[in-house]
Amino acid sequence: MTYIVRGEHGRIVTASNAPLDGQCEQVAADSPELRAFIEDLAGENNVFESSDMKMIRAIEDVIDLLISKNVICITDLPAAVQTKLMERRSLRHSLNALNLIGEDEQGLI
Repeated sequence: MTYIVRGEHGRIVTASNAPLDGQCEQVAADSPELRAFIEDLAGENNVFESSDMKMIRAIEDVIDLLISKNVICITDLPAAVQTKLMERRSLRHSLNALNLIGEDEQGLI
């Protein structure tokens, strides 16, 4: 069983495996209402993950720009950051090498 708290409109606002303080009720773990609540939370997390990935890419681009303008050297960065940057560059290079059809040629097929 799962313990839930409902908001003023009767919708689930909190869910827990342990009893919660205040007015909570038990629902079956396979309750459609509980599933919908969890799916809504997962959707919100996807928005944050997508935003985080875009932010990471922007930060990478800024670091690359600063390095190319000789404002900083990659060795100025902590070793862990250097490793992550090199891993991502290698991955990006590998993925770009796998693109056998150039962007210009995509409409030809």
